[in-house]
Amino acid sequence: MHRLMTRRPRTRLSASTPQLLAGCLSLAVLTACGGADQVASADVTVFEGARLITGTGEVIDDAVFVVDGDRFTQVGAMADEDVPVGATVVDLAGRTVIPAIVNAHIHLSSDAAERAQQLRHMAYYGAGTVVSLGLDEGSTAFEMAGVSVEDGARSFTAGRGITGPEPGRSEVPYWVTTPDEARTAVQELASQDADIVKIWVDDRGGQYERLSPDLYGAVIDEAHAHDLKVTAHIFRLEDAKGLLRAGIDAFAHGIRDGDVDDEVIGLWLERPNVVLVPNLPGPGVPVDMTWISTLPPERVQEMQDGQQARPAVQEAFGIQARNLARLDDEGITIAFGTDGSTPWAVHHEMEDMVRSGMSAADVIVAATSSSAALMELDDVGAIAPGMSADFIVLGADPLDDIRNTRRIEAVYLRGTAIDREAIRAEAMGAGGA
Repeated sequence: MHRLMTRRPRTRLSASTPQLLAGCLSLAVLTACGGADQVASADVTVFEGARLITGTGEVIDDAVFVVDGDRFTQVGAMADEDVPVGATVVDLAGRTVIPAIVNAHIHLSSDAAERAQQLRHMAYYGAGTVVSLGLDEGSTAFEMAGVSVEDGARSFTAGRGITGPEPGRSEVPYWVTTPDEARTAVQELASQDADIVKIWVDDRGGQYERLSPDLYGAVIDEAHAHDLKVTAHIFRLEDAKGLLRAGIDAFAHGIRDGDVDDEVIGLWLERPNVVLVPNLPGPGVPVDMTWISTLPPERVQEMQDGQQARPAVQEAFGIQARNLARLDDEGITIAFGTDGSTPWAVHHEMEDMVRSGMSAADVIVAATSSSAALMELDDVGAIAPGMSADFIVLGADPLDDIRNTRRIEAVYLRGTAIDREAIRAEAMGAGGA
């Protein structure tokens, strides 16, 4: 269903400064780092000395991992691994490495050039794989699905998505009013090779009729007949219960109208494979924006100056934070998504998940391997032999402070360091949007 995708002298590249690391981590510029003799034939690189957070809950100190082309071939402790003789070696002592982020809920432009720029901007902040969850118009999303954009994240798509009639909102989703229309919409998405089906079950504050159980039941039944999962935008506890009974596969938001109760917990535990992508709102307290580096400084300062306490937002956040904490405590699988298209939002979302009570270690699992598993992507989301070499080099350990995910020194996608400076220049040229 998915589009998954000779001995040489030993060369050691020191990463003693972030500037040197940014250059030496790219094989394309080894000449400038003293490795000119190895450029032509270099296809194996050994990264050693980092603290490695694999994305599956395992942490390896003083780790070594080997990248051959676009894949990891060896991963382990330096004391336990025999690395290839003659490989280029990158010294990551003092760094922490995590898998590239898998963002299972965003929305991308349907214009190919804009979409590619968004994917590069998201990669700059560490996303290696993203899922555009509805509102994809035309053929662009399908043509670009699973395709490796240069220096950019790979994207997957839910296509247009399905909802009831919502006059005045977007007309991109299928508006369905009968079970037959619901099934026809799914059939068209399946014929386009959508990666997942997205439904909206929300009255938008009383403006519209919510997608009814007979309609979302038809969507789920038809999607499963085509080997497609269904994820639901929800708001109400009542709808979460109905969707669980109907066989939903994932929730693209948490329950937002009140605290979860024992009944929904029981329904969820009967279907332990159902995944929650919490997609938390802002916490309603001042947060640090000064680390954002792809916006003009005056824009960043304006955003920082606008940070203030917002009691109503705090209340909404509190509901979802308590619900996330309880579901996590009950053992429900938590994945990761940010909605919208803000490229740096992944780091605020991780901070907010920790703020809700999840451990930093569990948040990293959610943002990597759990999101990959939700999308049935078997080559991303973890640092392990055979996986795509998508990883982030950090200057500090996010297990100490989840905000350290922002301290990015290099991002590798498919075995190659992306050109973050070029991406930053592109984003600044576009106004940082």
